[in-house]
Amino acid sequence: MVTGPNPAPDFVPDERPVALPGAQPAARAALVPAPDQGSEMNWLFVDMNSYFASVEQDDRPELRGRPIAILPMMADTTCCLATSYEAKVRGVKTGTIVADAKRLCPDLVLVEARHEIYVAYHHRIVEAVESCLSVTAVCSIDEMACRLVGRERPLLAAMEMGRKVKARIREQVGPMIRSSVGLATNRFLAKVASDMEKPDGLVALPLDILPEALRQLTLRDLPGIGARTEKRLNEQGIRSMADLMALDCEHAGQLWGSVWGERLWHWLQGENFDMAENEHMKSLSHQHILAPDMRTPEKAWAVTHKLLHKAAMRLRAGGLWASGIGLAIGFAVPRAEKTPVSRFGVPSRGWKSELRLSECQDNQTLIAALTRLWASRPAGPEFDTPYFVGVSLNGLVPDRLHNLNLFDGTEDEQSRARLTAAMDALNNKYGMSTLAPATMLTAFKAAPTRIAFHSIPDLF
Repeated sequence: MVTGPNPAPDFVPDERPVALPGAQPAARAALVPAPDQGSEMNWLFVDMNSYFASVEQDDRPELRGRPIAILPMMADTTCCLATSYEAKVRGVKTGTIVADAKRLCPDLVLVEARHEIYVAYHHRIVEAVESCLSVTAVCSIDEMACRLVGRERPLLAAMEMGRKVKARIREQVGPMIRSSVGLATNRFLAKVASDMEKPDGLVALPLDILPEALRQLTLRDLPGIGARTEKRLNEQGIRSMADLMALDCEHAGQLWGSVWGERLWHWLQGENFDMAENEHMKSLSHQHILAPDMRTPEKAWAVTHKLLHKAAMRLRAGGLWASGIGLAIGFAVPRAEKTPVSRFGVPSRGWKSELRLSECQDNQTLIAALTRLWASRPAGPEFDTPYFVGVSLNGLVPDRLHNLNLFDGTEDEQSRARLTAAMDALNNKYGMSTLAPATMLTAFKAAPTRIAFHSIPDLF
């Protein structure tokens, strides 16, 4: 890989050393070729570092240099949405239960998430990057990809563009907003490069050093390979990047059992094609941990209804149609019972179910389906304390692939579509609770807008 010197930061976040993932400095130096104008990059990928925590530290100077954790709510049983680098070196990571985080880091500062400000900073970051080069795709609230063209593509020019982007973000957004930039011949590898040196890294993966650079990574360093996929690959004899790269395209496809394996093989060769441009979201979901005073069937139903309302608005805004709906409920049980503890620290038993639908996007159909699912939930005293609810819309189809049914052209269906569009327009302008089903009344203050890393909720 080729790494570049970064502009001197305007701050010192912490005196404690921060371990950088990826190759060690000596190994990196061995991989740096003599750059020449013939080495061309096609993609620049920007990944913000510890985004939520960095925004809080930028907006609140008193938090700078201190270990902080961002929480969805102020409770010991919830988990950390994000942590600062000062907290990470103390062992507090994303997903750590708050009670455990306090034991690991007694001076940890707990901050309740302020999702509106994270969205505002996101838009400022996009503007800063756009002042340097065009943003091709916003991949999540803290990631974006830029296609390089013309004179931006030679390696030296691309490296200079990466430095410019990083400096512009600090200047226009804030001194605590750090980013790592990756450069490569395709978007997938540019994302990989952005993760190789954090925080505040700049890494390029030109073709001539690509195989050697990739062999230094672990399987989990590749986007799309999590714990389950890694276990399945290990069972098939693939335990390292060297093993993975030794496969041919056909074997890679067989190993994954889908076209993903073949795509990954081509990407690891450095081939430049971007399937993401032709793909669409396959499912979307909203979940919520209920506050103790909301853990009754009636209040849980109100929150579930609100989650569906939010999901349906996202569905229509994305020009998508749902062919399935799912409901998940977690029920709290007494701690004396020997039941599994959820990732939120609550002893629980779970239940979930799904229904198939004719492709739809209107509230009436979706609410009717959700009502059927809710009525089918388990009954009895042991299921009277729901603590978690989640709604998913599955089998999503974009407008261009939507199959019309017999009712799409009826006057009633067209009137329903116009009413839904009018409701969405008002909710977009004045807030999502402006027009909503009456069953949501008890849940207006519950299930506030949360940000998944892959979505930026402009609507809400």
